Amino acid sequence: MNTILVFAWRNIRLFFRDKTSVFFSFLSVLIIVGLYALFLGDAQVKNLEATVGSVDGARFLVDSWIMAGIIAVNTVTITLGAFGIMVQDESKKTMKDFAVAPIKRSWLVASYVLSAWFIGIVITTVAFLVGELYIVLSGGELLPLGSMLQVLGIVALCVFSASSMVFLMVSFIKSDSAFSTLSTIIGTLIGFLAGIYIPIGVMPQAVQEVVKAIPITHGAVLLRQVFMERPINDVFAGAPAAAVEDYRSAMGIDMTLFGHAVTASTMVLFLIVTGIVFFALSVYRISRRNG
Repeated sequence: MNTILVFAWRNIRLFFRDKTSVFFSFLSVLIIVGLYALFLGDAQVKNLEATVGSVDGARFLVDSWIMAGIIAVNTVTITLGAFGIMVQDESKKTMKDFAVAPIKRSWLVASYVLSAWFIGIVITTVAFLVGELYIVLSGGELLPLGSMLQVLGIVALCVFSASSMVFLMVSFIKSDSAFSTLSTIIGTLIGFLAGIYIPIGVMPQAVQEVVKAIPITHGAVLLRQVFMERPINDVFAGAPAAAVEDYRSAMGIDMTLFGHAVTASTMVLFLIVTGIVFFALSVYRISRRNG
């Protein structure tokens, strides 16, 4: 265990020492926030008011929806940026040194995943606090302390699942240029997968079923349920239950898979299981590559 912590701490220090890596980890989030501020925000508010009329709290509801999605995206993009250290180790042949050292492959994978998990939680927590500040400055309200703790718990699960999955993808990368390409692809797709650019309920049914099989989608749904509990009750107060259900389904606040409702506990379990499965696959991949 001490070996894992030593390697993880080494990776963490290398990541935060490189200010460029930290900046680019935030880049996709900055792009999403910019798109939201320029285009998506007003469009979402207008669509909502077309459904329920002009009501107090519409901006609060929409801001909560987008911030939940941004935090979900963060759990993937930040961990991806953290694995840039592994790519550097590969390109500098440091991984070969690790391969001949008396270190278990599972320990090596665990050290990279643990460092990415720590980095992801720290930076995503900062983004969460900034998002809360933005919501308050826009006329909304802070989440209660209990809800904040729920958000942090969901973030920890999302980062664990994302770090294990991203490690497996990055294990096939051997150069900085290939890593940059992968980062660009994931940074472009992640907003769609989390249902930020296009709400899940608007996608074709076949695409919805595929997107719902991806861990980040479950994380985004869980975060929206926490973020939007208060504003959705305020905005839809007195509205027919069917209208509320339609909105929750269309905006990815609730999830159904093949016609069956997916509970919060099932989504939590899905994140845990996918994290474990991808971790095991990563250990197998590293063992085969360096064995």
